[in-house]
Amino acid sequence: MKRPWLVYGLAFLGGLVLFLILLSFIFALLAGYKHFDLGKPKIGVLEIKGVILDADEYLSAIKEFRTRRDVKAVLVRVESPGGAIGPTQEVFEELKKLRKEKPIYVSMGGVSASGGYYVSLAGEKIFANPGTITGSIGVVIELPNLEKLFEKFGIKSETIKSGEFKDTGSIYRGLTKEEREYLKAKVNQLHEQFVRAVAEERKLPFDKVKSLADGRIYTGEEAKALKLIDELGNYYTALEELKKRINLKEVKILILPRKKGFWERFFEEKTSLSVEKLLQSLYFQPFYLIKLNL
Repeated sequence: MKRPWLVYGLAFLGGLVLFLILLSFIFALLAGYKHFDLGKPKIGVLEIKGVILDADEYLSAIKEFRTRRDVKAVLVRVESPGGAIGPTQEVFEELKKLRKEKPIYVSMGGVSASGGYYVSLAGEKIFANPGTITGSIGVVIELPNLEKLFEKFGIKSETIKSGEFKDTGSIYRGLTKEEREYLKAKVNQLHEQFVRAVAEERKLPFDKVKSLADGRIYTGEEAKALKLIDELGNYYTALEELKKRINLKEVKILILPRKKGFWERFFEEKTSLSVEKLLQSLYFQPFYLIKLNL
């Protein structure tokens, strides 16, 4: 016995499923258009927050800003006390490349010191608040020496090494005179790179910068007087000036890196710090983290 109602019912359900799939596709498409705003001009905002230990997110964001035609300029918002040398220099160099293609202004928040100041040098103009903490132009390496503590608990270490300096910085012993001189030379070399970058980007005499680069911090007001920054003003001041720079009154804002959800951050391996990174990395001295080795 035929059951036409069953056939019609199945056909109806099949049509309903197809309709819902099509509707979902249309909503997704509209959401995509809303996100991209149909190519409306944008200013990209690169948020550099916290201690700079990994450049990957920032480099990806810079690449997106470079390739997107709707992004007409970039405002770098810096809220960082410093960080590891390698990642900091990577971000700085990529921002310099982007600067050749699109205007870049920098807005300093409450703290933009040491490595935070280093990446700020890539801006055509640097804005800071009068009370912004900046400067701290310096490099530091701090290595814990737990030799006495290990002796107390009877812990000993035996080291077999291929060269004199292979275990430099071991927590089981203090530095030798030769190791201290070796590391001091590295710190001086990296410090000179920092000073040279400031002198070149701020168009200041090398010796003048070197006299300022002893690790001291400066307020935004002091930094302006010393020509380490360009203007006093907050995020919105910098944003409005950047709009004038590209001759646009109305723009959309695209903030990168995009904020991650809880579980994405929880499971991301890069958020974990290795003991080796904590104990043996050179870094641009964060002015209020000088007792940590990051």
